[in-house]
Amino acid sequence: MTTRVWSYLAEYENEKESILDAVRTVFESGQLVLGRSVREFEREYADYHGVRYCVGVDNGTNAVQLGLEALGVGAGDEVITVSNTAAPTVVAINGAGATPVFVDIHESDYLMDVAQVEARITTRTKALLPVHLYGQCVDMEPLRHIADKHGLAVLEDCAQAHGARHHGELAGTMGDAAAFSFYPTKVLGAYGDGGAVITSDDDVDKNLRRLRYYGMQDVYYVVKTPGHNSRLDEVHAEILRRKLPRLDGYVAARREIARRYAEGLGDLTGPGKLVLPALSAGNDHVYYVYVVRHPERDTIIERLKSYDIHLNISYPWPVHTMTGFAYLGYSAGDLPVTERLAEEIFSLPMYPSLAHDEQDKVISALRDVLTTL
Repeated sequence: MTTRVWSYLAEYENEKESILDAVRTVFESGQLVLGRSVREFEREYADYHGVRYCVGVDNGTNAVQLGLEALGVGAGDEVITVSNTAAPTVVAINGAGATPVFVDIHESDYLMDVAQVEARITTRTKALLPVHLYGQCVDMEPLRHIADKHGLAVLEDCAQAHGARHHGELAGTMGDAAAFSFYPTKVLGAYGDGGAVITSDDDVDKNLRRLRYYGMQDVYYVVKTPGHNSRLDEVHAEILRRKLPRLDGYVAARREIARRYAEGLGDLTGPGKLVLPALSAGNDHVYYVYVVRHPERDTIIERLKSYDIHLNISYPWPVHTMTGFAYLGYSAGDLPVTERLAEEIFSLPMYPSLAHDEQDKVISALRDVLTTL
């Protein structure tokens, strides 16, 4: 049987009755767009995070873009973030009309090096966009201090960090607003695209609701300021309602899988060898992906194919090296840690329904490959 980084099929078998009932509930409700399921999910997701508002949107990319726009980011502004992220983070900054400005990352946890942020602030800087990558949080206290000192907004990108905590605070509750993705692979995933922005700011909430609905506010068919067509689908909202109470269970399962990887591979680690994920101080990791490193990454991935194991790289090309962002003017060597790690990182299978025998197959095959390099 082919082993891949992610599959939803086993989870679907376990939750099929609930998922299909969610679809039936929506189809029989008489309202297919911005109905009860979206309203109730928004309330429940806000309550889970202890914030006042949640606004459902159509995907995680638009959650970032609308979040930035709702915070007042637009043409001519700069947003400081990282290049070691999924490209949609930066696509969203571009979509808001702003210019992304990159800082490098820590070698240990692959997260934003907050110590580099202040030097990148200019008169055009409007917001900071920390990416809580792979399932754990950026060091938010010093970042928040920098933002307050310079009067900058903070939008947390939480697409990969549902349920993660930093010094006890949930990801998404440490900035002015936070963007989430509910793409199927996520820790809390729908059965298609979906996203949301959470906040406790009245104005940001109002802006988001206007922006996601063409720019209409108070009176339908009257655009106050141009917006977008970016609404969370009723079916996905109802599915997410059913899955939200299971979120902490999903996280617990991911942590157990991470523990088993560490137990099964820990003796093969060291300088120039395999590097397992590092847990940064104060973080409760949710292991959206289980990212490891090795200087012979490409050889390892190729050899594992003979075991019918097909792995993924998150992410092989830093955003600043992509031709689509050549206009930003970055050159090779500008973000040395990001660039070097992109040549070494790869992801092992990680999802709550990953069976122990499948995981053992990965561990055994990887041990075979590593000991014969």
